[in-house]
This record gives sequence, structure tokens and C-alpha cells, in this order.
Amino acid sequence: MNMIAPGSTRGVSARPPVRWRLCWENELQIADHIELSDFFRKTYGPTGEFNAKPFEGHRSWAGARPEIRAIGYDDRGVAIHVGILRRFIKVGEVDLLVAELGLYGVRPDLEGLGISHSIRVMYPVLRDLGVPFGFGTVRAALQKHITRLLGRQGLATVLPRLRVRSARPDIYLTVPPTRVEDVVGLVLPIARPMSEWPAGEMIERNGPEL
Repeated sequence: MNMIAPGSTRGVSARPPVRWRLCWENELQIADHIELSDFFRKTYGPTGEFNAKPFEGHRSWAGARPEIRAIGYDDRGVAIHVGILRRFIKVGEVDLLVAELGLYGVRPDLEGLGISHSIRVMYPVLRDLGVPFGFGTVRAALQKHITRLLGRQGLATVLPRLRVRSARPDIYLTVPPTRVEDVVGLVLPIARPMSEWPAGEMIERNGPEL
């Protein structure tokens, strides 16, 4: 998969359109990883002292590596990024195949325009993968923001008050190998309706966060 999905984030300021590239992880070249690493450091750095650290050394992922990336470019380079990784999670007592959405980043000058547009771009990809659901998490502090951009537009169902246990991407002698976080979940019904999403407020990711 290596294609351009045309799209636009034109708004009141008439920003240039975003051109989407959908690619498997193995299709990325060294130059792509270098460009994405720089993008993530600049995007995540302002959000916290250590948030840019995983992207040092030209690394273009933070925990688990995605299978597929949707990368939006404009005339300034990388503008938006979101990754997909198929995995089994456990919701309550039910094992469930999902396509996890994560490694999301949007250049600061495009804030407010990126996430709903990138989710729309992802829908055809998720349908082609044949997964029952798309799944992602965000910090609890972003619940109102995500509900406004995705929930009210019908792009995703917002599940507040989830607890997710994930493996740490690296092993440290001073901390446990897993961590539990209180998050807001996003579920995208793809091949199955939302009514078939299992009940349960505890989710086992069984691996590092994407």
C-alpha cells in the first residue's frame, strides 16, 4: 500500500490542502523515519519535558510500531500523522481483535483541523483490513475536545472512564513492567456494530501503547 489519498484541511485561513500518503511500515525509507522523527519531536516536545525523548536518534515510533501509517503532507512537509496496529485486546473477559489507532500528531499550526479529517481518511483503510472495530485512547483531560470533534460528528463512540493496562516498551529495574492508566476510549464500528462491543471498563492492551 503506497498511495496518495487527496484531502483538504482548508479553513478560514485558506491553508494549503493536505495530501495523504498511506503506507505499510516496511515501505518507509530512512529519509522517511528521519523526517517523521523530527516531526514528532517538534510536535510532542511542547506537551511535556520527556514526551519528545522516544523520538531521539531518528526513531519514528514511541512504543509499539504501527503496521500502517497515514501521513498528511502540505507545502511545509509532514502536517499530520496517525498509525494503525492490528492486535488482540481483552475487554473485560472478552478477547477482541481491533485496529488500534495511535501515534497521532498534528503540527501546531493545524491544531483543530487534523483529527476528524484523519479519522475520515482511515475509515476505508480499516474496512479493507476487515477488523471488527477501530480503537484508540486519549487522556481524560481531552474528553470534551474529542467528544466535540469525533463523538458529535458520529465518527467515533467515546467511552469515558476506561482503565487500560499496557506493557512498558522498555524494562526498568525500578518500575513495574506494566502500567495502568485512566483514559477515554474511542471506538469506531467497522465490520460489527457498536452494540457488539463487549462490556467492561478494564482493558488489557497486552503490549506497549501504539
